[in-house]
Amino acid sequence: MNGGELPPDTERDYAHPDDPAGDRIIDVPPTPATSGSGGRSLPPPPSDDDDDEDDGDRGMLRMSFMEHLEELRSRIIKALGGFGVAFLLCIIVANQLWDFVRQPAKAALTALGVNPPNLVVITPLEAFSTIWVKVPLVVSLFIASPWVLWQVWAFISPGLYDREKKWAVPFVFSSALLFITGGLFAYFIAFRYGLTFLLGIGRNEGVSPMVSVSEYTDLFINVILGVSLVFELPVVIFLLTLLRIASPSFLLANSRYAILAIVILAAIITPTPDVFNLMLFAVPMTLLFFLGVFASYLLVLHREKRKFPWRTVGMWTLAVLLLIAGALYLAIARFGYHFVQHWPFLTR
Repeated sequence: MNGGELPPDTERDYAHPDDPAGDRIIDVPPTPATSGSGGRSLPPPPSDDDDDEDDGDRGMLRMSFMEHLEELRSRIIKALGGFGVAFLLCIIVANQLWDFVRQPAKAALTALGVNPPNLVVITPLEAFSTIWVKVPLVVSLFIASPWVLWQVWAFISPGLYDREKKWAVPFVFSSALLFITGGLFAYFIAFRYGLTFLLGIGRNEGVSPMVSVSEYTDLFINVILGVSLVFELPVVIFLLTLLRIASPSFLLANSRYAILAIVILAAIITPTPDVFNLMLFAVPMTLLFFLGVFASYLLVLHREKRKFPWRTVGMWTLAVLLLIAGALYLAIARFGYHFVQHWPFLTR
C-alpha cells in the first residue's frame, strides 16, 4: 500500500501508534454527501409526495386550547347576533306569522266540523307568550339558519385542509336548504295529517276538540323542529366522511341498522300511532340517509381523483322525469285530475 491511493469507499484509520503494521486500511460504508463546512449531512431532496402533503396541509391553523375557546365564544356571539336581528324582524310581523302557524289547526278543526275553528286561551299570559315569543323565536331560527350554519363552518374550518375548505358554500347552502325543506315538509304534510288524526279521536263518542294555544304551539314546534333536524342527516353523513370517521362502504354495509334506527326515531317523533304517519316520516328519512351516502361517495371519488358518470345518470334521470310528466299529463287531460294545495296534491 506504499504510495498507493485509497479506494473511494475507504478511510485511513490510525488505530494505535504502536501498531506493528504502521497504518491500516479499514473498509467503512460510504457516507452521504456532506456540505462544504461543518461536515453535516445534506438533507435528501424532497419527494413529490411530500410536496403534495405540504400542499394539503397548507392553510391549516395550529391553535391552542384557549384559542379554540376564544374562537368558539366569538362564533357563538356572532350567531346569536344574527339570530337576534331575525327575531326583531319577526316581532314586527308577529300577528301575520301566527295566522300562518294556526292554519293547520284551522284546517283540521274545519274538517272535523268544529265551528268556529278557533283555538282557546286558558291562562292570561298564554296568548302573549305564544304569539309574541314562541312563534317569532321558531321562525327567526329558520330565517337565521344560513348565518348560524356559516358560523359553525367558520369554527371548524381552521382544522381543515385547503382542499376541504372549499366545501364551505355547499355546506352552508345545503344545510340551510335541508333545514328549511324539513320545516316545510312537516308544515304542509306531516303535521297536518297527524293533527287531524289526533283531533278526530273520540269524535263519534261525544268528544269535542277544544285545543289551547300553548298546547297546539308546543306540538307544532316539536314536530317542525324535529323533522327539520332529521332532514340534516345527509349533511351529518357528509361531515363524518369529510372527517374520515365514516365511509360509504361502511354505511352501506350497515344500512339495515340505520334503517332500523330511522324507523325507531320516526316512531318517536311521529305525533300519531298509526302506520301511515309512521311511514310518512320513515320513508323520507331513509331516502335522506341514502342521499347522504351518495354525497359521501362523491367526496371519496373526489379524493381519489375519479369522476362520477354524471352524463349517464343525467340521461336516466331525465327519462324518468319525462315519464312522470307524461303520467301527470294523462291524469289531468284524460282522467280529470287537478292539483290541490294539500297531500296528495292531485285529486279528481
